[in-house]
Amino acid sequence: MYSSKRTLTMTAAAVTLSLMAGTALAQKGETVKIAFIDPLSGLLGPVGQNQVKTLQFLLEKYNKSNPAGVKFELVTFDNKLSPAETLTAFKAATDQGIRYVTQGDSSGVAAALLDAVIKHNERNPGKEVVYLNHSAVDPDLTNSKCNYWHFRFDADTSMKMEAITTYMKDMPDVKKVFLLNQNYAHGHQVAKYAKELLARKRPDVQIVGEDLHPIAQVRDFAPYVAKIKASGADTVITGNWGSDLGLLIKAANEAGYNGKFFTYYTSTTGTPTAIGSAGAGRIYQVAYSHYNMGGQTQQWGDEYKAKFKDDLYTNSLVHILNYLGQAMANAKSTDPVKVAAALEGLTLKSFNGEVTMRKTDHQLQQPLYMTRWEKASKQYPYSPEDTGYTLAPLKTYESYVSSTPTSCQMKRP
Repeated sequence: MYSSKRTLTMTAAAVTLSLMAGTALAQKGETVKIAFIDPLSGLLGPVGQNQVKTLQFLLEKYNKSNPAGVKFELVTFDNKLSPAETLTAFKAATDQGIRYVTQGDSSGVAAALLDAVIKHNERNPGKEVVYLNHSAVDPDLTNSKCNYWHFRFDADTSMKMEAITTYMKDMPDVKKVFLLNQNYAHGHQVAKYAKELLARKRPDVQIVGEDLHPIAQVRDFAPYVAKIKASGADTVITGNWGSDLGLLIKAANEAGYNGKFFTYYTSTTGTPTAIGSAGAGRIYQVAYSHYNMGGQTQQWGDEYKAKFKDDLYTNSLVHILNYLGQAMANAKSTDPVKVAAALEGLTLKSFNGEVTMRKTDHQLQQPLYMTRWEKASKQYPYSPEDTGYTLAPLKTYESYVSSTPTSCQMKRP
C-alpha cells in the first residue's frame, strides 16, 4: 500500500516548459488512458476514493504541462479489494484498449494483477500493458515475482522496516515489541522483517507477541489490544492501513494503552481522527514523504484540502506521473514497449529528492522519513483531518540507507 505523503519540491513539473521547447514530441497531443483498479467501496473504500480524487487533481496539473505534451485520462474500476474482481476489471480495461494500469491497495491483489498482466502481454504481442504499482509493497513483487512490465513507485516493506529498525536502534526505552498485522502478504512481510532486523540491530529487544487478523473485516480491535497489554509490550509494530489502523489505534486509546506504535500508514483516511490528541508523542510513521515538507506539493496539498476537504497523501502517484511524462518524452512515444524501456534506470528530481527506478528489479530508490504524531505548530503547521495534530519530521534516511538488495532475475522481452 502506500504512505503519509507531503512533499518537498516538484522540479519535474517546473522544468516541463523548457523540456517541451527543446524536444521534438512525436506523441504531443495524444491521450493516454490510465486504469485505476482499487477498492472504492467497503471498509477500505475511503482510501481508494481519496486516491481517485488525488489522481483527478494531479491530472489537471499534468495535463496543462508535462514533458511529453500528452493528455492523461483516468478510468476507474472498483475491485472491492478482491483478486477476482481485479481480474474482471483488468479485462474490462484491456477491452477498452487501456495499456497503463495503476493499483496499490493490497499486495495480495497486486500479485493477482501482476500475473494477469504477464499472461496478457505474452498472449497479445503489440498490445502490451505496463503495471504502475503505487502502493503495494510486498518485497516479493520485485524479488521472486519481479517482472519487466511491473514498476513500483512506493518503497517496499523491507525498505521501510530498515528505516524503522535503524531509528529504534537508538531508543533504549523500546524493550518489548508486539507485532500486529493484517493477514496477507504485506502483513506477513512486516512481521518477518521486523524480527530479522531487530535481531540484528537490537538483539536485546524481546518480541513478546505476534498476531494476524483478517484484512478489512475487524470492526472491534479491543481483543487484540487486550493481548498487547497482557504481553507487557511497550511498542507495537504494524503495517495496518485504512480502517484496520484507525480502529486499532482507537481501541488502544479507549483501553488506555500508552505504548508506542511504529506504522507505515498513519496518514490514510480516518486514521488521524482516530489518533487524536491521545496519540501525541506515541505514533511514529515511516514514509517517502510527510505533511510538512514545503515546496510545490505542499502548495498542492493545501489546494487539494481546500477543494475536497480531504488530505493528499498518496504522492507515489506524483512519482508515476513524473516518470510517465519523462519516459514518454525520452522515448518520443506513448507505446508501452518503448516507455517501459525508457522507465528502466531513469533518475529524476522528484518531490523527495533524487529518485531512481532501479533497472535490476524496477523498485524505485528514494529517501524515507521518520515522523511522529505531535501537536501542529508554527514550524509544522499542516493538520490532517483538522485534528490540530501533525506528523513532525524526526529523521531522513537517504536512498542508500533505505535501499535493500534484490534477488530479481529480470527477463526482458
